[in-house]
Amino acid sequence: MVAESQPVQISGIPVIERPREKIQKRGASVLTDRELIAAIIGKGVHGHSVLSVATVVEEQLNRDYPELNYSTLAKIPGIGHVKACQLLACFELARRYIEEEPVRIQRPEDVLPLLPDLREEKQEHFISITMNGAGEMVKVRTITVGLLNQSQIHPREAFADAITDRAASVIFVHNHPSGSLLPSEQDRAVTRQLVEAGKILGIAVLDHLIISKKGFLSMKEQGLI
Repeated sequence: MVAESQPVQISGIPVIERPREKIQKRGASVLTDRELIAAIIGKGVHGHSVLSVATVVEEQLNRDYPELNYSTLAKIPGIGHVKACQLLACFELARRYIEEEPVRIQRPEDVLPLLPDLREEKQEHFISITMNGAGEMVKVRTITVGLLNQSQIHPREAFADAITDRAASVIFVHNHPSGSLLPSEQDRAVTRQLVEAGKILGIAVLDHLIISKKGFLSMKEQGLI
């Protein structure tokens, strides 16, 4: 009968070859993916060495990234709540720095370059701009084309893509082909409905902009949100 191999313990590895010591002496770039994960989670638990846990995480990462989520990580023996949060925080931080020039929206004017043709449209377009927790744009989508009213702009449709994107917040935009920048009663009613729906879903409505040939109006700046 062949004996089962025992998980390699950090204590059984020469000090100079341990993940955190390798980072200290030689830099993080020399570590394998498994060693980097081990350095993040720090230690294992009884029956699961840090390296064996890191191996499982690496396999899961290779299989599921970028959809790898908290629930999946937390179920891995030796991970749990704290380490799952540590890993996801590291993944997200790396993503934010590696991706090229993320679009950040900090004021209403930042939206205008994203929709250069909207003010020339002959029909009303209702658009959502989903945002992540860093205030970076995830996606711009047209939700409806036509008249803006509560029956057409239902929260189910307005927030469907934001939920798919796992957005932290959303900015809504629509145009007024008439040129007027004054929000109508329908505009106000739709905005109130969407803000309340966003609170329930945990997706903040940061603003609702009206764009026309005359410029733009921010409902946030007007105190309507």
